[in-house]
Amino acid sequence: MNNIRALWAELFGTFWLVFGGCGSAVFAAAFPELGIGFAGVSLAFGLTVLTMAYAVGHVSGGHFNPAVTVGLWAGGRFPAKDILPYVAAQVVGGVLAAFVLLYLLQGQAGWVPKGNWLAANGYGDFSPGHFSMAAGFVAEVLLTCFFLLIIMGSTHKLAPMGAAPIAIGLALTLIHLISIPITNTSVNPARSTGPALIMGGWAIKQLLLFWIAPLIGGALGGWIYRTLICED
Repeated sequence: MNNIRALWAELFGTFWLVFGGCGSAVFAAAFPELGIGFAGVSLAFGLTVLTMAYAVGHVSGGHFNPAVTVGLWAGGRFPAKDILPYVAAQVVGGVLAAFVLLYLLQGQAGWVPKGNWLAANGYGDFSPGHFSMAAGFVAEVLLTCFFLLIIMGSTHKLAPMGAAPIAIGLALTLIHLISIPITNTSVNPARSTGPALIMGGWAIKQLLLFWIAPLIGGALGGWIYRTLICED
């Protein structure tokens, strides 16, 4: 992977995912009269991936997620030597998006940080539904695993042409509908890292789970698809 444009594509794609997904949670969902709720936030995350997959997927493959990059490597679709630069670009994109969200939040008259003000991922007392760390870990592994199965299958050469971004975006929407109450939904370490670094405190302390679980789930999903379902 010698094309720097691919890294820019991953940075901007991940920026859009965090800005659009977390932004819908911290802005629109924060006002009850708008009524988007969990369903609206879930759809927003799905739409960010769908739109950027069409926009820059042909440049970088449209990962926007370290767990996807690792999962595609485990599935035999991505070279190991390119994992680190992709992950670095994704994390930078996620952190920049979180900084922009912070700037916008500070533009509201009388704003003070309270609660989970940047839609960070958490478990226990910081889970929206107060789910345990064990429940959060299992949910993140399982959902990321199935996310990779869907990505591997929908991007296979025998799959319907041009439909992969739709399947992947809808899959991410479904994943959020399931797991926002459990962990606020990560399945993406870059998405988790941006808000956690800005918020600090408990979000930083719990961040490790949202790296370990999605990476395990992603690698497992890629390996299962390649080994048990469909050999490329």
